[in-house]
Order: sequence, then structure tokens, then C-alpha cells
Amino acid sequence: MLPTEHRLRRREDFATAVRRGRRAGRPLLVVHLRSGATDPHVPGETLPPTRAGFVVSKAVGGAVVRNTVKRRLRHLMRDRLASVPPGSLVVVRALPGAGDADHAQLARDLDAALQRLLGGGAR
Repeated sequence: MLPTEHRLRRREDFATAVRRGRRAGRPLLVVHLRSGATDPHVPGETLPPTRAGFVVSKAVGGAVVRNTVKRRLRHLMRDRLASVPPGSLVVVRALPGAGDADHAQLARDLDAALQRLLGGGAR
């Protein structure tokens, strides 16, 4: 489970990440990343935690399938929060093929998208 302080809940935060962030698409999902805008050199300013949110539409499948995909993505993102800069907003949008994918396939696509967004991957 993703800890409460790392969950993206407000509509405005989702919109900020999607509209103003960078995007990396993979066959099973699209990841939107809005990097933190705080200056780490300002004294007394603490960095907020990285927060992640998930969008799984009805195109992915029925309620059981959507919830399974969300649980898998939350688990995968929990292990990858340390690699994302503090204060960032991450939105993971599942595409229709994600409902039929297994845990390892989702992990590969999430890793590839995050690597591309964080500057480690080629286009």
C-alpha cells in the first residue's frame, strides 16, 4: 500500500501533473511527472514528499480488473518513490491493455517510463 503522505488526492494536483508535467507513454500505461518546484538551497524550506496518483478508466475492464490494476500500480510505485525527486507529482494512467497484463509487464513499462522521464532513457 502507498503511504498516505505519498498519495495524490486533489483534482488540482492531478490536473497540474497532467497539464504542466512531462509525459512518457508505454504500451500499457502513460506516466505524467511534474517535478518539484522548491529550491533546496533556501534555508528553512522543507521538501514535500513525492506524491503519486492513478487513473484507471472503464476501458481497462470491469471494477474487479480496475481495482487489481490500481493495487498493482500502487505497489510498484511504492518501491520506486525514492528514485523520483522530492516534491514531484506523478500520475500513472493505465491504458486498456493493462487489464490483461501481469505484474512483471506493468513493472517493465513503469520502469521504462520513469527512466525516460528522469533523464536516463533515450526517446
